[in-house]
Amino acid sequence: MNHLFAAYSNDVVSFSISVALVIAYHAFLRIKIKKTPAYTVQAVNVIARTAWVETIMERENGILAVQTLRNSTMAATFLASTAVLLIIGVLTLSGQSNQMQGTWHALNPLGSIYAELWLTKLLFLLLDLFIAFFSFSMSIRIFNHVGFMINVPLTLKHKVISPAHVATHLNRAGRFYSIGMRAYYFIVPLVFWLFGPHFMLAATVLLIVVLYQLDRAPKIMVDDYTD
Repeated sequence: MNHLFAAYSNDVVSFSISVALVIAYHAFLRIKIKKTPAYTVQAVNVIARTAWVETIMERENGILAVQTLRNSTMAATFLASTAVLLIIGVLTLSGQSNQMQGTWHALNPLGSIYAELWLTKLLFLLLDLFIAFFSFSMSIRIFNHVGFMINVPLTLKHKVISPAHVATHLNRAGRFYSIGMRAYYFIVPLVFWLFGPHFMLAATVLLIVVLYQLDRAPKIMVDDYTD
């Protein structure tokens, strides 16, 4: 058992640290959002989508609603299709592990080069891509439902299809879309893990730095919401 841990220790430690960094980063964002609801772009988008649904349903502008939802559906469809292609590519790569693992580990002085670990890395990459695929698929499904709900006239006074309920569904679709995009971003450290655990750790740190810049809402939005 000790020999097995020693062989995989660098990969296990690097993977654990990378996962801990990602969890800590998202926990940090959640804490900041509780203090400042408009701290992230995602939180601002939730507010914007809610206001958009209320405006569309009050003005009964069905054409604009359908066009906007169609654009979101097309984007999610493209990303879901891309995830499928990447899944096929990873499956193809797994069948060539014996030929490729030596080449990919040429810059790997710290990690293990065992075939079992190579396949484990590909399995995590597949899992990440499947999460992306199902997230985008769910967002497409909900976008389609919202397309029907948002065109129901307010004069019917349907309790279930009120602007607040429709906005909840739309924000749920947006949340699945964000999860899919996050899964795409996490492909980066997983791919670098194929070259070595130190590459994965460096890629994770760099990814978090980039995500922090992308996730933060512009200061003017935060200040305006606070005021």
